[in-house]
Amino acid sequence: MTAEEVVDVVRREGVEKATREVDVVTTGTFGAMCSSGAFLNFGHSEPPIKMQKVWLNDVPAYTGLAAVDAYIGATEIRENGDMDYGGANVIEELIAGSPVHLKATSYGTDCYPRRKIETYVSLKTLNQAYLYNPRNAYQNYSVATNSSDMTLYTYMGKLLPNYGNATFSCAGQLSPLLNDPQCRTIGIGTRIFLGGAEGYVAWEGTQFNTKAPTKSGVPTRSSRTLAVIGDLRDMSTDYVRALNFPRYGISLAVGIGVPIPILDEQMMKCASISDKDILAPVLDYSVQSRTRKPVKEVNYAELRSGTIELFGKKVKTSALSSYYKARQIAEKLKASIAKGDFLLTEPVKKLPEDRAFNPLEIVSKEEVK
Repeated sequence: MTAEEVVDVVRREGVEKATREVDVVTTGTFGAMCSSGAFLNFGHSEPPIKMQKVWLNDVPAYTGLAAVDAYIGATEIRENGDMDYGGANVIEELIAGSPVHLKATSYGTDCYPRRKIETYVSLKTLNQAYLYNPRNAYQNYSVATNSSDMTLYTYMGKLLPNYGNATFSCAGQLSPLLNDPQCRTIGIGTRIFLGGAEGYVAWEGTQFNTKAPTKSGVPTRSSRTLAVIGDLRDMSTDYVRALNFPRYGISLAVGIGVPIPILDEQMMKCASISDKDILAPVLDYSVQSRTRKPVKEVNYAELRSGTIELFGKKVKTSALSSYYKARQIAEKLKASIAKGDFLLTEPVKKLPEDRAFNPLEIVSKEEVK
């Protein structure tokens, strides 16, 4: 069953009976995941070149690897400062089968004498092209609002002045890591749905944090994350899309679904959590401080209702993640498992159980701990 379906089953029949009847609960999320990108191998030209700098459709890619490898980051924008097109657009166009303009320059060496090359590449001509996302599928995330007199343009979208709106970016009861909050079944090597294809959990995600406050074992702040990997060739633009946040920049919407094996009643209890039982912090994004404290906690049922109450005022809410797509992913994963097309994997290693997220401090060399 999907994580949405199993909520009603547990409510109707109880945890014990649901545990006997349900083997796997499928989850899904589809939203902006800025910490994403793709490794690409272009192959060698004649004469060969050691690519020192690379541009794909005028978007810079990182090349501090081997001669013809590069990493295109989702949020990188065109070198001319055009904030309406970036690495996420390049990734989406590659998945769509479109040709992408490649330009590379080099300082030249004896074994790589060529100093410049311009050509077009596609997924068919690339040797390898795989999505490698260092931080995806956040376990909960903050709700954004704005108490100032000015409109703010952020990675959480447009925030209207004087608490004019609130935005959130989590699938709530369908979100993978909220259905397995301690990552009992999710670890390194777990096979997942990624961008319309099979992918894997490669490592803990960056900013992985097990120290967030919890309610009934479920984090009420940003907590765990996943680093994930999968082949671009098998992916679909239905589940990997470029996003444009006006006056902020580019991001990548990524679809992720994780199957959760129901090991015992405690696992079922976790996997049947509902929106009303998941709390998220409301943060005032006009406060420019990493130590800003939540102005309130709200649950996802309230957020998805369209309004929350802040200081006696009804504030409109909107989601930056697509619940429709999250449901679609969970359903698709459920069908694939039922047919035997998608096999579950046991993690080869557990994710950390004791990991804090440390801020960046401005210190002298002598002060570094």
